[in-house]
Amino acid sequence: MKVKPSRRRFIRQLGGTSLLIAAGSLKSFASEGSEKRVIPYKPRISSNDKIRVATIGMGIMGHADTDSALKIPGVELAAVCDLYTGRLIRAREKYGDHIFTTRDYREILQRKDIDAVIIATSDNWHARISIDAMNSGMAVYCEKPVVQKISDGLPVIAAQKKTNKPMQVGSQRVSSIVYAKAKELYKSGAIGQLNCIEASFDRQDALGAWEYTMPTDGSPQTVDWDRYIEGMAKMPYDPKKFFWWRNYSDFGTGVAGDLFVHLLSGIHLVTDSLGPKTIFASGQLCYWKDGRDVPDVMTAVMQYPESKEHPAFQVMLRVNFVSGLGDKGVTRFIGSEGALEMLDNGFSLTHSIMSKAPGIGGWDAIYSYPQAMQDELMKQYDLKYTAEDRKRPEVPGVTYVAPEEYDEHVEHFRNFFDGVRNNLPLVEGPEFAFRAAAPTLACNDSYFQKKIINWDPVNMKVV
Repeated sequence: MKVKPSRRRFIRQLGGTSLLIAAGSLKSFASEGSEKRVIPYKPRISSNDKIRVATIGMGIMGHADTDSALKIPGVELAAVCDLYTGRLIRAREKYGDHIFTTRDYREILQRKDIDAVIIATSDNWHARISIDAMNSGMAVYCEKPVVQKISDGLPVIAAQKKTNKPMQVGSQRVSSIVYAKAKELYKSGAIGQLNCIEASFDRQDALGAWEYTMPTDGSPQTVDWDRYIEGMAKMPYDPKKFFWWRNYSDFGTGVAGDLFVHLLSGIHLVTDSLGPKTIFASGQLCYWKDGRDVPDVMTAVMQYPESKEHPAFQVMLRVNFVSGLGDKGVTRFIGSEGALEMLDNGFSLTHSIMSKAPGIGGWDAIYSYPQAMQDELMKQYDLKYTAEDRKRPEVPGVTYVAPEEYDEHVEHFRNFFDGVRNNLPLVEGPEFAFRAAAPTLACNDSYFQKKIINWDPVNMKVV
């Protein structure tokens, strides 16, 4: 989450403790004027105690996660696993010939010199490897979604509780100072009562739609296809199903499990919600007809019940892989008096507050009544409401941005390794991650089964 230089113009920098806005005291905030503010950030100093890690799955996220992990002092890469030989060769080129490489993740779990594993495989392997790793005594950082199937969620949570091994899931918004600041303002009443959330990801290019560059030597000789489909029905080698696995329901979770899960992770962090009670999704395969069996356009509507943490609200999610809007995403928390709009490197806080007087005239039924009645109604209105009552309160907006040096991905790993070293609580353990993932996986069930999915957010099960 980098701040572009062109956006580094601020009226002043917010320092010290974070600003708090008391519920019902928005006018005190207005006096500060409309401005941009940088969110305070001071990196925590991590212990240098050595942690040796191994990465299982060296694709795009495997490299991104490994690079972020190695930015934390004291972290060393000891081994990598991948089913494609070319990625094992690349790992040695990039990280050194001393790196142990294997096609079988179980060889990594047998090693006594590895403290933690990073799991960045196709989604269908997340639960199995996570459980095996924790049972082997290793801490786990697993990419989102934590599971491919809803039925795997509670077993992963149970394995973590049984072994007491640290487990972090990779939806880095949960570690973001941007979302932490938005939560602070939301909890203080800055937007009034929350009633609606709109969140989306739009993309418009082949790479964004998961058509990644294929290697020149992909074949049954360089890819361990049998291990890849272990536990599944036999199927012939298919390079797309291996290198473009996100496009296939046997191996990935489609746009819902891949992208909706990021949106819900941020929403649950801000609202402290346990999840929705009803989920309905609709979509289509509109443009990227390349053999994939998941939609490239999907919309979901989720109803969140009232709880002690928040009022009832509705969530509307959308992903569009062929969007004329371009490559962008937004999450809007809309309340009765304002909105928080999450941007790529920060968020904006705006306000719209109704006047005390309800209004009369204009687009109004009053003009359809007899003239004498109109006159009487206007007279009564003028007696009841003052000129001040008829004004909308004006509260200037504020835009908050992350400082240039901030990287939420690294911060997420910092939290993970602090937990590994010092047995500290993690911001995204398997329970939080499953509460965000399960409703998105239910979107796929809703789409394919053409029905509303009823979810119990407290007990984490389909009703």
